[in-house]
Amino acid sequence: MTNIPDTPGKRTGDEGWALSIQGLTVSYGAQAVVFSVDWRVPRESMSVIVGPNGAGKSTLLKAMLGIIPAVSGEVRIFGQPFASQRDRIAYVPQRASVDWDFPASVFDVVAMGQYRELGWWRRRRAQHRAHVLECLERVGMRDFADRQIGQLSGGQRQRVFMARALAQRADIYVLDEPFAGVDAATERALVEVLRSVVREGATVLCVHHDLATVTEYFQHVLLLNVRRIAAGPVHEVFTEALLQETYGGRLTALQLARMPDQARPTPSETPLAKVS
Repeated sequence: MTNIPDTPGKRTGDEGWALSIQGLTVSYGAQAVVFSVDWRVPRESMSVIVGPNGAGKSTLLKAMLGIIPAVSGEVRIFGQPFASQRDRIAYVPQRASVDWDFPASVFDVVAMGQYRELGWWRRRRAQHRAHVLECLERVGMRDFADRQIGQLSGGQRQRVFMARALAQRADIYVLDEPFAGVDAATERALVEVLRSVVREGATVLCVHHDLATVTEYFQHVLLLNVRRIAAGPVHEVFTEALLQETYGGRLTALQLARMPDQARPTPSETPLAKVS
């Protein structure tokens, strides 16, 4: 396992990071699917988890968020125990895990993001309704507010779930494969929304599978294959040698050739150039 340290924050200790994971291990029966992962995510960054199918990327996210149990490990948010800070996180799951037959309007789905603020019984006031519409406007879906969620295309549904996350007014946005199966226009729109929340002071963490866009979209990366292979700034970590180690040597010449010239790893440890 290659050990590249995370980028130091402005302060020492966990309080200088948006997210700190130490020794996180998850197993299904006797099989460890995530093993002793350490990672720290810088504040106000676009960070990404990359690895092959079965590497434990989504499992790491779910264990980090307490959705599934971990065998061991600790998660801290802004230096504090996760349990005391969970309301500061918005989570966008994979679209395949959502029941799209649930009879709810687009407005109602986005309004669910206000649950922690309002609870089940507090009356939604004009400012809350206005905020829902504002979130839909940011993702280009305001005109669909009254549409049933099941009537939308895959890209439209992903925009709505991004709007629901925005409605939470979160400090950390965690997204599992947010660009999978969406059209190019939706992907560009979602990337710009994520960049905007980072500019506003939030932190974004994604699982992502398209190696060709990693250097364009993200500043920090975790290379994962059950164990942490490497982590740090994209320009230091996203190299052909470390990618081959992450993918067990299965990264083919065809996969590399499909990457833009600016993002294609070199045969050496030379970092990738950032796509302009």
